[in-house]
Amino acid sequence: MTIRLRPHHLLCMLTYVGKGYSPAFTANYDKVVARLVAGEDIMIHEGPDDICQPLLETHEPHCLRDSIVERDAKAAHDVGQLLGQSLQAGNVIALDGLVLERFRTAFMNGATRSACTGCEWFDLCSTVSETGYLETRLNLC
Repeated sequence: MTIRLRPHHLLCMLTYVGKGYSPAFTANYDKVVARLVAGEDIMIHEGPDDICQPLLETHEPHCLRDSIVERDAKAAHDVGQLLGQSLQAGNVIALDGLVLERFRTAFMNGATRSACTGCEWFDLCSTVSETGYLETRLNLC
């Protein structure tokens, strides 16, 4: 199976420490991370993805806003530059320890952070990356 992720969630997963919008959201996120750790591939998805699911049940979910679509476009551009390819819906990424380290290094040095501008989690993600991703839940050996 593959995990459907919208482009900006490729960045969010790097610093996920178990905090989120609601208990249901974090419980779901933990399940997605467990699937990534188990070796499932990522398929780039346009719109709400496997991480968004609990938010779709709320009134006016933010994952449907134009600002989030713009965030996805910026993330797709930055991650595509990192990977040396155009990142589009349907692309599959095999996530292993080397790819994760490459993503985290680019995130830490700011190369893939244009999508993060204006995000409410910006400060938390900055702190997590600046401290070496020590408390993140996504760890691959």
